[in-house]
Amino acid sequence: MSAAVTFKDVWEMFQEMVREDQERRVELDRRFQETDRKFQETDLQLKETGLQLKETDLRLKETDRLIRANAAQMKETDRKIDRLGGRLGEFVEGLVAPACRNLFAERGIPVHMVSRRVEADLPGGRHLEIDLLVVNTDAVVLVEVKSKLTIDDIKDHLVRMEAFKSFLPIYADKRAFGAVAAMVIEENVRRFAIHQGLFVIEQAGDTLRMANDAAFVPRAW
Repeated sequence: MSAAVTFKDVWEMFQEMVREDQERRVELDRRFQETDRKFQETDLQLKETGLQLKETDLRLKETDRLIRANAAQMKETDRKIDRLGGRLGEFVEGLVAPACRNLFAERGIPVHMVSRRVEADLPGGRHLEIDLLVVNTDAVVLVEVKSKLTIDDIKDHLVRMEAFKSFLPIYADKRAFGAVAAMVIEENVRRFAIHQGLFVIEQAGDTLRMANDAAFVPRAW
C-alpha cells in the first residue's frame, strides 16, 4: 500500500509546479528575445543582399510552432496548478477546522461545533457556501479558507457575510463574525482583512495562529 499523501507533500508539489511554470515562462521570453534578435539580423542581411527569405520563412514557422507548444504547456501547467490548489485547499481546511476551537476560545468565542462545507440556497438560483462554520450558543464565525488569500477573496467573503442570515435565518439571533484563513497571506492582504474587521488565521511554522493583535475588535454582522 502506498504511503498517505501529507499536506507537506501537496504543498511542495504545488510550489514545484509554480516554480517550473515560472522557469518555463522565463525560458520562453528568452527564446522570443533571441528570435527577435535573429529577425533584426536577418532584416539587415536582406537589405544588404536581398537573400535568405527562405530561411526567414522557416524561422517564422519555427517561432509559431514554439509559441503553440509553449502555450499548450502553460495551459496544462495552469490546469494542474488549479487542480492541485483545490486539493491543497482541502488540506488547509483539514488543518484549520481543529485549530478553530483553541484560536477562537482564546478570543472569547468558545466553540461548540465546527462544520465544514455548509451550503444553503434561496429562490432565484442564489447559493451560499461556507468553508467552515464555527458555532456556539450566541455567536457564529464564517471562515473562508484558501491556499493563498487575495483581496478579491476578502471582498467576496464580506458579501457572503452580508447575505449569511438571509440564507440561514436559524442564526438570525446570533452575532456573526467573519474570518479568513490561508497558508500564504501577503502583508497588504493581511492588513486589508484586519481593517475590514475579519479574523485572520495564518501559518506560523508547523502551526496556525491568529494574526490579529490583542486589541483587535471584530466586526459583527
